[in-house]
Amino acid sequence: MSPLTWLEQRVDLQPLRAFIQHKSVPVHRHSQWYYLGGMTLFLFLVQAMTGILLLLYYQPSETLAFESVRFIMTQVRFGWLIRSVHGWCANLLMALAFAHMFSTFFLKSYRKPRELTWLSGMFLLLLMLGFGFSGYLLPWNTLSYFATMVGTNIAGQLPIIGESLVRFLRGGDSVTSSTLTRFFGFHVAILPAVTGIVLGLHLWLIQMQGMSLPPSVEKEFAQRNAAPPAIRFFPGFLLRELMGWYLALGVLAALAALFPWELGVKADPFASAPPNIQPEWYFLYMFETLKYIPARVLGFEGEALGILAFVLGGLLWIAVPFLDRSPTQGRLSRTIRGAGVVVLVYIALMTVISYVR
Repeated sequence: MSPLTWLEQRVDLQPLRAFIQHKSVPVHRHSQWYYLGGMTLFLFLVQAMTGILLLLYYQPSETLAFESVRFIMTQVRFGWLIRSVHGWCANLLMALAFAHMFSTFFLKSYRKPRELTWLSGMFLLLLMLGFGFSGYLLPWNTLSYFATMVGTNIAGQLPIIGESLVRFLRGGDSVTSSTLTRFFGFHVAILPAVTGIVLGLHLWLIQMQGMSLPPSVEKEFAQRNAAPPAIRFFPGFLLRELMGWYLALGVLAALAALFPWELGVKADPFASAPPNIQPEWYFLYMFETLKYIPARVLGFEGEALGILAFVLGGLLWIAVPFLDRSPTQGRLSRTIRGAGVVVLVYIALMTVISYVR
């Protein structure tokens, strides 16, 4: 008796079989954007696996964190490679997550009935940013220590809740061993648990609703009074998806092997901050923007107003499915699309400017 037969005698697999047999994916000139979500998921799984391996040796304390990472890189067999993969994978994951978000926006895949899919995807992006911010401190080197100090200081500029938020993040008034322990808990327990739930919801919504057709493709085939061609999800689309995974794995392996992730110097809270301290690249556009805002604007603190503007902009971005009620036509829809172009160009421009400085 085969294992599959044994399982089928105990579990009804017919609904799963029917789903696999009937699920299909439309094929059109924008189909290549469908693969970004799967590649992002693949990199997240790589992050989870390498993170578990690093967790076997990492010790989250002010005195041992840096030494445990150094032990991983110098004494554990292939430890340097695992850490390098973890570091580079985090950056590739964020790049693909942003690319996936903007492709979904410009293809207007947030349209009814996919509002919840958009919301769950945006929540996942926020969780990925949380992973990046919390994981950055864990090596306890000079760069991560002072970057965390700057990042939490920025959060403290929020009116009313700023001071309480900083104390919550740091576990005190400054970045200490309590901050490291707290960020470790966020990174390996709280964020993974929440991400697992939201990711499951996101994938379930995608499977139930299928792939969205861009409005231009819908209009084109509606004029022909025909449906766009489609391929079966298994094995046609899945095999193509795996090619995207292989591509992501190849780029990741090359970066990790050729440009190993450096450890730096152990953090010294009593030392002065190194010049031009910066956060990770996916926070740079906000960091650079705050530099251009005057200290006082109409009697208010400029940095606080800048942070409030980012919060408001983020809320508007999340609410796009409810603002763009007629995404196939109308001036409002075109305005929202134009605003998306401005946002993309602005993020790219400010990031490049911050790197060039």
